[in-house]
Amino acid sequence: MSLIISLIGFTALAMIVHELGHLLAARACNVPASELGLGMGPRLGGFRLGSIRFNLRAIPIGSFVMLDGTALKEKSVQAQLLVHLGGVIFNLVAGFLTYGTTFGWLNLLLAAGNILPLYQHDGWKCGVTIMRALLQRKSQPAERVFTFSGGFVSLLIAWAVVRMFI
Repeated sequence: MSLIISLIGFTALAMIVHELGHLLAARACNVPASELGLGMGPRLGGFRLGSIRFNLRAIPIGSFVMLDGTALKEKSVQAQLLVHLGGVIFNLVAGFLTYGTTFGWLNLLLAAGNILPLYQHDGWKCGVTIMRALLQRKSQPAERVFTFSGGFVSLLIAWAVVRMFI
């Protein structure tokens, strides 16, 4: 029972580390943020620190930072990529600093999962940012192809990882 509780606690902490990476990268690039949330759905409680609301939500899946998307899109491609990859970078640093612990492995796993080009994950957002920069415009058909192929590639990677352990 204590293993399950520690896994839940360390996973929540790794998700907070991830979102703090996005938040600090956004701050460094002057992109406004209004909320950091742990979980989804209705708000259970939270507190405000400066202009940021820190909230706990009812459904314990995922986490997020509410950024000003318009301000982010006005930034350079490098700044957009830094903000999108901020969480992965923080998870990698935390994972390597605590390597060999449950918390370290969860951080590395969270970083690996977020870098995959799955719809609305960090890797997908980076891919769309780069694609828009290369095309010098938004292209819905190209983004759909990228989304589908990213999902397919992620499925192949997941299958290969599972096969390594089975």
